[in-house]
Amino acid sequence: MPLPTDEKLLATSRDLLQQFDTIFGLHPGFRPAHAKGVMLSGTFVPAPDAVTLTRAPHIARESTPVTVRFSNSTGLPLIPDNDPGANPRGLAIRFHLAEHVHTDIVSHSVDAFPTRTGEEFLEFLRAVAASQATKPSQSPSPVEAFLGSHPAALAFVQTPKPSPSSFAKELYFGVTAFRFTNKDGNSRYGRYRIVPEAGTEHLDDASVRNKNADFLFDELRERIASGPIRFRIQVLVANDSDVVDDATVHWPEDRPLTELGTLTLSQLIPDNEREQKKIIFDPIPRVDGIEASADPLLELRAAIYLLSGRRRRQAPESAAAAG
Repeated sequence: MPLPTDEKLLATSRDLLQQFDTIFGLHPGFRPAHAKGVMLSGTFVPAPDAVTLTRAPHIARESTPVTVRFSNSTGLPLIPDNDPGANPRGLAIRFHLAEHVHTDIVSHSVDAFPTRTGEEFLEFLRAVAASQATKPSQSPSPVEAFLGSHPAALAFVQTPKPSPSSFAKELYFGVTAFRFTNKDGNSRYGRYRIVPEAGTEHLDDASVRNKNADFLFDELRERIASGPIRFRIQVLVANDSDVVDDATVHWPEDRPLTELGTLTLSQLIPDNEREQKKIIFDPIPRVDGIEASADPLLELRAAIYLLSGRRRRQAPESAAAAG
């Protein structure tokens, strides 16, 4: 995948990477955000009704191999799983369509994003970085001032982000919308939801504090050793009046849900650290039947993922990409 030619987009992407490095430090071989992670493999089986929404190739097949990555938030490779900053948790899914051909889903455990544009997100990160160096007595701090003038960012920060008891018992959201087109040429916009078959379960603060620093990763390894982990992939379908190019705007919960299929994870990826370092997920589908919306975050996130992925791959082999 080539880098975009939009110089303004590239400049914003590089500035965002620099701000992540300023906040979390530079950790060669690791992602600037969601640095601590683990990858598993499995299969995706489409639901019978999924063809009414999209003609995408992984919907037309009986099954498709997948690679997934669960992760903690922040760019800290050693962030404890019981640190509140490790939320929201991330889940990225790669559908392997052919050799060097794939489409991905990138999601996290909060149905929200703090800003509509990359420029606003950069302003947010700069305020966070400036607040780290601010004297405690300064009021308001730079980030408080930013949140006071950006209601969507304030709502994101204030949204509860409880810790799950397991990566396999968390609900994940794709916050940007995509245009789904079926074989008859009918198109609808929708957002992904990845729903755990085991149900959702969150821990209270006291329970989280009593957990060890790697409790989620340890639990996941134990769980997958005893049997497969399953998720249902759904698409929340927008009405014609819904905003589809702004990740900060919520759609009403009465919108229809279309079952896309079942994700069954069966084993950990061998040589996990090396494979995490190598894989670069793509927020843009780039597949017939599922197209990017006009959400400005999509092109920006794709550029950041590619830039950081190339940097990660160039790090020495001793630099790991796993938690």
